[in-house]
Amino acid sequence: MAGVLDQLGKEAHVAIVRLRSLGDCVLTTPAIQLLKRYRPDLRIGVVVEPRFAGIFEDNPDIDETLPPKMKALRRFHPQLAINLHGGTRSIFLTLGSGARYRAGFGHYRYAFAHNVIIPTAQRVLQVERKVHTAEHLASAMFYLGVQPVEIPRARLFALPARFPSPYAVIHALASQPGKAWPAERFLEVGAYLQSHCNLDPVFIGGPGEDLKAYRKFRTLNAPLRETMSTLAGASLFVGNDSGPAHMAAAFGIPLVVLFATSDPVVWAPWKARAETIVAQGGMSSVPSIQVIGAVDRVREINAEPSTYLAIGRPDLSVS
Repeated sequence: MAGVLDQLGKEAHVAIVRLRSLGDCVLTTPAIQLLKRYRPDLRIGVVVEPRFAGIFEDNPDIDETLPPKMKALRRFHPQLAINLHGGTRSIFLTLGSGARYRAGFGHYRYAFAHNVIIPTAQRVLQVERKVHTAEHLASAMFYLGVQPVEIPRARLFALPARFPSPYAVIHALASQPGKAWPAERFLEVGAYLQSHCNLDPVFIGGPGEDLKAYRKFRTLNAPLRETMSTLAGASLFVGNDSGPAHMAAAFGIPLVVLFATSDPVVWAPWKARAETIVAQGGMSSVPSIQVIGAVDRVREINAEPSTYLAIGRPDLSVS
């Protein structure tokens, strides 16, 4: 049922069910921006877990953030619920939302919960290649009626932190040990940034995360909004494939991101000046000099955006 957006009344309420995780929330903002550009009158509510709600704060495209509770969603009275998460909880929230139109991708489990089935992004975008996550999410809006246009960069809103000197943010942590580059190599990069780039390294982590290995430099364990401010004021980001990398890309910061098993075609920083280094032989196979070289390249004014290198597989290097 394409063209649903044109069937909604003036100032209709639209609930976007996102729930989690950090990177996915960031990469949902281009789709929301497309929706709001097409129908500025709509009132947009994002259903998200409280720990990620800060991603959507102060965003002029979003009218409300809603906790993932049925009572809150029903109180919002959506005419359209768009399920962009696809998990069991989001399915039940969408089904119980009371919305006249319940939209979700056709590959989601329990598709019976949706009366508007969104086809694959490849079909919507009329391409045969892999698509980036931002393209996948935006394709839902195109199917629902938004006129196809260029997909914008992710949008985050935070006041830049004011540190006494220019600084680079380093995110050396990861959700799994196999996704983390060795700590001693991050320290080598930090030393290079300080001695050759005149950038003070700031190692970041969430509340309670262990940053002891990096206390040679400034460390910051901070909640989400403070982390956003720190990223907004940075001159460079270096880190493992993670949510903070997508946040840095949204602020337009040059990035170097190390990938272990995730596909950079799908998860690379979106529309940012970036190099993503893919460790084909495990994260320890990436030498410090490789990352330092990438740092130098992304800091060049005329650097090409969004390149990635596959370490140990020269045939996979693309730009």
